[in-house]
Amino acid sequence: MTSIASWPGQAEAWLDERGKPAWIVATVIGFVVFWPIGLALLAYLIWSKRMFSKSCRHAWGRTHGFKSSGNTAFDSYKAETLRRLEEEQAAFEAFLQRLREAKDKSEFDQFMDERARRAAAERSGERRDERTGETV
Repeated sequence: MTSIASWPGQAEAWLDERGKPAWIVATVIGFVVFWPIGLALLAYLIWSKRMFSKSCRHAWGRTHGFKSSGNTAFDSYKAETLRRLEEEQAAFEAFLQRLREAKDKSEFDQFMDERARRAAAERSGERRDERTGETV
């Protein structure tokens, strides 16, 4: 039989299994139903550092990723596959960062070129006599 004291722990475990989006949805629903519930959930998320963790990987790894199946060959295969996937994810994130930096540099170079063209046009406009059109 489940006691009343254990249901918050069960709810917390259930939300942890589903990750950060589940906590956010629960907080929003708490605000909609009765704002102090939402405020309490938000305070708990901040206090427990669930809100600002980099990802939900920690909760997933605790419940699914590192649980032994009892078969050492499968466990080593799983560990190797997870390690490889984490490396691929890191490589992809580095690629995206380089892509963003290249786009930023391209946009900045375009801005500087347009700025230089405007400055050159203004300088050439200042050196021309408006009445005669001759360069002064």
